[in-house]
Amino acid sequence: MDRQELIAGVIEFTQESPANYVSVQNAIHPSLAGMKMFEPPILCIGSADDELYAKFKSPDIIGEHFLSPTEWLPTAKSVISYFLPHTERIKKANAQDFLWPAAEWLHGRIEGQIFLNELSLYIQKLISGAGYKSIVPTLDPRFKTGSANTKFTSNWSERHIAYACGIGTFGLSKGIITEKGMCGRLGSIITEMEFQKDIRHYNDIYEYCEKCGICIDHCPVLAISLEEGKKHPPCSDFLDKTKEKETPRYGCAKCQIAVPCESRIPGI
Repeated sequence: MDRQELIAGVIEFTQESPANYVSVQNAIHPSLAGMKMFEPPILCIGSADDELYAKFKSPDIIGEHFLSPTEWLPTAKSVISYFLPHTERIKKANAQDFLWPAAEWLHGRIEGQIFLNELSLYIQKLISGAGYKSIVPTLDPRFKTGSANTKFTSNWSERHIAYACGIGTFGLSKGIITEKGMCGRLGSIITEMEFQKDIRHYNDIYEYCEKCGICIDHCPVLAISLEEGKKHPPCSDFLDKTKEKETPRYGCAKCQIAVPCESRIPGI
């Protein structure tokens, strides 16, 4: 299996898997049954020994608890990062109200994560079929997030992995801006299979962000500022409130909606 076969398989799975569509049983409203959650993904591949992974262990970035690809899988050669952009229906629905998340967005966040996990397992199956080992860190028993000393970080950060692999740069709201914007979900897999690597077409972590400040105005709890970026505690507290209201679902992402980086790289 080469790179193009991998990408083709991922796109086909995204288009055809029933998990990418809201089921009748799970639909919050009958009108949402059958709603598609994601468009075909962006996929970038980086080297497992990229020097950035050592830098991510700095306490100013993630911390020593971050595990590098070879700490997850000693024989690792490649890291595959993928971004699943939400459909226009989900994005438009979440732009109707800048206080509470739309039902469409709630499905994209929760059922969307379930689909993302299935996609990750599908990629792992493809790699296994080619005779190679792989690890999906976020589905591995060693994955940890939210400890007392590292409350808003984890030992494998999908956003930082996406940056390292070449998918995009951070925005003011701490999301990743890709060629298809930042409205979507990120996933990744580590493998000992060797693939052609992508080139990072940027040098600065905020290179794609225009610092326009529109996301600041859209945040319902004023958790974002030009001076400090996003403050995690008020954002997390608001997500808890949405879970109280919408349990078992939760979400927000108002900072990703109706902004220049919603569906593209600003200025491109």
